[in-house]
Amino acid sequence: MKSVDTILHGRWVLPITENDPILENHCIVIDDGRVFAILPSTQARQEFSATIETHYDNHLLMPGLINAHTHSPMSLFRGICDDLPLDEWLNGHIWPAEAKWMSDEFVNDGSQLAIAEMLRAGTTCFNDMYFFPEVTARLARDIGIRACIGLIAVDFPSVWASNANEYIDRGLELRDKFRSDSLIHTPFAPHSPSTLSDEALCRIRVLADEMDLPVHIHLHETAGEIEHSMQTWG
Repeated sequence: MKSVDTILHGRWVLPITENDPILENHCIVIDDGRVFAILPSTQARQEFSATIETHYDNHLLMPGLINAHTHSPMSLFRGICDDLPLDEWLNGHIWPAEAKWMSDEFVNDGSQLAIAEMLRAGTTCFNDMYFFPEVTARLARDIGIRACIGLIAVDFPSVWASNANEYIDRGLELRDKFRSDSLIHTPFAPHSPSTLSDEALCRIRVLADEMDLPVHIHLHETAGEIEHSMQTWG
């Protein structure tokens, strides 16, 4: 009998693999941080002994959901003029609110709230883009949720950085700090073509290629942005 870390028994297990049905009265065997096996609970009792064994007799076990794009600390701005066009919403309301309230404490409180809501709803990984990314990265690591913490970059100054190059340089420092962390990944996160110069975007492109890092960006969010892009670049 093999010893493993954890066995989770579920009334149903949904593997999310091609052509696999919902499995009834199955369990998930976890060892050394990875799924080791998915098999009937009756079979698992004969083959494995676990340090932790939990039964979810009325639950569906499935892979965690992924929030593919979020600004976690902005949970504290929820509901602010969210029925307005993007440019009016950003320039008239969000940028001024951030200029007034932005701090590491704000990011800490907003990210804690967002992470709690995500975990409660079954999200176990999120792709984030915001100021003070080191605060959200530290929270995610300490709480135990997987996160892609974007290395934010914009042209305008904030309490976190004064210009695009400083944003990029501080982001690279964050990447070095968390590069060996199994829960934290650090894609580049230029905010958008409208808030970052071509020069800065080109620097990020070169760094992303050299470091084999993904890029997370707002792109062509509105009809106006698409029209401007077509007029400028064809």
